[in-house]
Amino acid sequence: MKRITFLLFASLIATVFLLGCEENTKPNDWTDQSEVDPEASTDEKRQITIGLSMDTLIEERWERDRDMFKEAVEAQGAEVVVKAANGNDALQIAQAETMISQGVDLLVLVPHNAEAAATIVGRAQLADIPVISYDRLVKNANVDLYISFDNEQVGVLQAEAMIDVVPQGKYAYIGGASTDNNAHLIKEGVFRVLQPLIDRGDIVVVYDQWTEAWMPMHAKENMRAALAANDNEIDAVIAANDATAGAVIEALTEVGLNGQVPVAGQDAELLGVQRVLSGEQLMTVYKSIRSLTEQAADIAVRMAKGEVIETDIKVNNGKKDVPTLFLTPVTVNADNIETTVIEDGFHTHEDIFE
Repeated sequence: MKRITFLLFASLIATVFLLGCEENTKPNDWTDQSEVDPEASTDEKRQITIGLSMDTLIEERWERDRDMFKEAVEAQGAEVVVKAANGNDALQIAQAETMISQGVDLLVLVPHNAEAAATIVGRAQLADIPVISYDRLVKNANVDLYISFDNEQVGVLQAEAMIDVVPQGKYAYIGGASTDNNAHLIKEGVFRVLQPLIDRGDIVVVYDQWTEAWMPMHAKENMRAALAANDNEIDAVIAANDATAGAVIEALTEVGLNGQVPVAGQDAELLGVQRVLSGEQLMTVYKSIRSLTEQAADIAVRMAKGEVIETDIKVNNGKKDVPTLFLTPVTVNADNIETTVIEDGFHTHEDIFE
């Protein structure tokens, strides 16, 4: 009997000892996995991916958008996948579908065609991926947010600068792409200023044409046509951006009118600013791309994390009132280059004055 009692006691001691050893073999950072939510852990560690679907990278301006947006997103610990469609609707849709199928957390969309891009928004919505319409508004689609500059104000600034130097005379308007909502907004701003002068006969718009795909070669053809139709008698030209303004100036040069006919542009591209400095171009409009990209990046990452962004402004795109953030454009002329694009770091003094 004593032997049985002793064996039971010894067995109990051994069990306690083994349990103690097992406890001590657990690492210091060991956690009971039954208490961990594996999905929560994965979500916290998974890197956010933002898709950036761009119309084109032909213009200098869009290269800046891409680089600055990517830098701003990566500074927040997220990554960016960039695709550019070279002005091709079908390619942009295909590229966006690829990003959607790969599971980006949010899509930032710079549409080539404001109407056709609605297909992209629809596909993203089916995959529960939010969409930010960047700089250009996608029409007739459930866009989650729109961020841009006040593009009507861009046109207002162009026209106001022009009527200051040419209050009377023959005007030509070389617009942007008819498929781009921004081109329509800029034109609305221009004609909001010009219309009273047109109504009283001070100004006659002798040429008004869109520029296919914003291509400078088409803008040059338009300007040649405007000059030919008016015996080279045109007093002022408002062009929808600096690239088209440069093409207009080339056409004016062909007939010996370079520097004699004021030309307005916008985007503050380096060549445009240099032409303003030389007197070939009257003015341009600066839109702080750094401000736009940094705000867009911040909002994109926050929305990708599930945050709802509230805005004071809403713009109707034909389907819904889209929450909107507008930034303010600034006139750039020969007198304020130093205090605008140089001071803001958009261009260096050396680049402009080389």
